[in-house]
Amino acid sequence: MQVTPKSRFQIRVQNILFVVLFLAIVALLAWLSVHYKYESDWTAAGRHTLSEATVTLLERMEGPVEILAFARSGKLASTRRNIAGMIERYQQHKDDIHIRYINPETEPELTREYDISVDGELVVTYNDRTEHVQDISESALTNTLQQLLRSGEKHLVFIAGHGERNPEGRANHDYGRFTEHLRDKGIRSSTLRLSDDPAIPADTAALVIAGPQLDYLPGEVEIIRDYVRNGGNLLWLHDPGELYGLQPLLQDLGLTFLPGTIVDPSTRRLGINDPTFAVIADYSASSHPITRDFRLMTLFPRAAAIDTTQDSPFDASPFLQTVPRSWVETGKLDGVINYDEKDDTAGPLHLGIALTRNPNSDEQASHDGAGQRIVVLGDGDFLANAYLGNQGNQDLGFNIINWLSHDDAFIDIPSRTAPDTELTLESLTWSILGLLFLFGLPLLLLGYGLYTWWRRRKP
Repeated sequence: MQVTPKSRFQIRVQNILFVVLFLAIVALLAWLSVHYKYESDWTAAGRHTLSEATVTLLERMEGPVEILAFARSGKLASTRRNIAGMIERYQQHKDDIHIRYINPETEPELTREYDISVDGELVVTYNDRTEHVQDISESALTNTLQQLLRSGEKHLVFIAGHGERNPEGRANHDYGRFTEHLRDKGIRSSTLRLSDDPAIPADTAALVIAGPQLDYLPGEVEIIRDYVRNGGNLLWLHDPGELYGLQPLLQDLGLTFLPGTIVDPSTRRLGINDPTFAVIADYSASSHPITRDFRLMTLFPRAAAIDTTQDSPFDASPFLQTVPRSWVETGKLDGVINYDEKDDTAGPLHLGIALTRNPNSDEQASHDGAGQRIVVLGDGDFLANAYLGNQGNQDLGFNIINWLSHDDAFIDIPSRTAPDTELTLESLTWSILGLLFLFGLPLLLLGYGLYTWWRRRKP
């Protein structure tokens, strides 16, 4: 085919147009990449995107958030880059988060003014309240924002002196881990020995009775009853067994604990061989705010069932209910446990009940002005250090405390938990895998090598 000057010109024009269009597309893509950003996080735990809890919190914050980031610049600016990457994820959901970077080396006076102690420390201001963040992580910054959004610091008072669970303790049965998480969210806790100081602090958001092991003195019980009569909020975590002198308080609340321990045979399907562990995964029987939007399974070791009396002065709302196959066992809990229609009480059973009452006097209204709230549970182990990390136990505890403290806006904000990446195998399985890798695979490779050698030797 002969190439004419006309066809040569057309080919040249086509090439020029192709180059122009190609450069235009590249320029357009470059402009789009600068003005529009798209990210896709494929990690199992979503490590590079904000959690649902953080997004929900940001949606509820009205008004700007000002952040001062004290971080070095220049060659030592890796901390600054980490801060910028994290704050950008927050700004995608709340565009009025403003950050200003300050170099502690060039502005020492401002650094001393804000009492900065570590490189990368953040000073977060919201609604004229300020908090410091020293850990560059989503959990630390989100907890700080929650503290700033919360209407003042809340104070839980744990009664002590009768063998109760220690809110600062590290033993398996204590609550040290739970109160540490509460402290990160702006809720502090303290202990009170009524025998030493009979005055319950005026700033108490809720009084906590956590599994006593010794009898209360009549005078101590009367102090608690007066607190409840005057509209104080209460969290009572009762374990199966004795009431240790708290029968008058139970009568005031219009409740009763059924004798015995809850037995839940359905736990065997989850690999729990102890039937005295109760598992709750369905909360549809209750519309109470504590569990209305709750979706996580909760575990309760050795729990007691609760029921209401006809003369209760409170509005009672059961929010935790066991499965129909469960029952209250009044006999021995060792060996084979079977339901006895004569002595035992069949399920479903109430494990947690919330009580409310509107204040009917100025003294009662002085506590919070929004009505009295009380939660009674038939188990105290579910918040203990040994069981707090099981499924939704921690989130349920947060919901209970938020509801008691009248911080209803935080009830449906779940905590972010890392997925369970631990592989648990039986000893027999470990032995088989060990033999397979130590002997099986080497023998297989040796056999394949001998077979190949034998085939090549054949004529």
